[in-house]
Amino acid sequence: MDARTSVVQDSAFDVPRYLAVLPLFQEMAPDELRRVSAATQLRRFARGDMVFRVGDRCAEFYVTVFGQIKLFALSAGGQEKVFELAGPGMSFGEAPMFVGGTHRVNAQALADTLLLSVNKQTVMDEIAHDPGFALGMLADLSRRLHRLTDDVEAYSLHSGLRRVSDYLLRELERCGAGAKAVSLPVSKATIALRLSLTPEYFSRVLHQLEAEGLIGIDKRAIRIYSPGCLRVYAELEPDAPPPPCPCKVCLRGPVQRAAATA
Repeated sequence: MDARTSVVQDSAFDVPRYLAVLPLFQEMAPDELRRVSAATQLRRFARGDMVFRVGDRCAEFYVTVFGQIKLFALSAGGQEKVFELAGPGMSFGEAPMFVGGTHRVNAQALADTLLLSVNKQTVMDEIAHDPGFALGMLADLSRRLHRLTDDVEAYSLHSGLRRVSDYLLRELERCGAGAKAVSLPVSKATIALRLSLTPEYFSRVLHQLEAEGLIGIDKRAIRIYSPGCLRVYAELEPDAPPPPCPCKVCLRGPVQRAAATA
């Protein structure tokens, strides 16, 4: 870890209560939560700090309280590949506890970030003590494996337009029912790397979607006029003419275009 990293002593932060709302821990009994909390530390990272590097020994895993963590690898030539962005409520760094014991990727704070670090031995003890916790951790790792599989499929089979659209729709879904807009959690360049696109191409796709009247862009805030229309548009075959807006919500129908240019 970087020297600037600090362990935070904050008696006002209720660790058991915070853990209890996370899917991984929400089925735990109060005494089990207290045991895990006793072996948990709050760690603060400044923007740019490394949480761990490739080859570092894995002695704990992490949960993001606030901020953003980038999980990435670097090629011998310095080219970066972003595997995951771990925002609030997301955990990371679990897999090496069970395989190899050392980290296979780097983790870096993209903003001022507060993490909970959960001691490895405590995790192992709770797995031995509580089969439900073991199943919860297995389910969480399985969901992450499915996401990585989906990513490989997308990079191999889907166009850049589809990847960007799918990303926006996933972020909108995370915002909850009734959400109309998303706020990009990190820079466009970082998201582009996450989607295996160049920053220039990522920006070009966003402006293409805006020109089609499917989204509105205000810096990092992106309004999605009709998720259904965005999905249909992204799944069109190359050179296929886009259909008119079926739901009269986005700006692609003649009525909406006339109103937008009036």
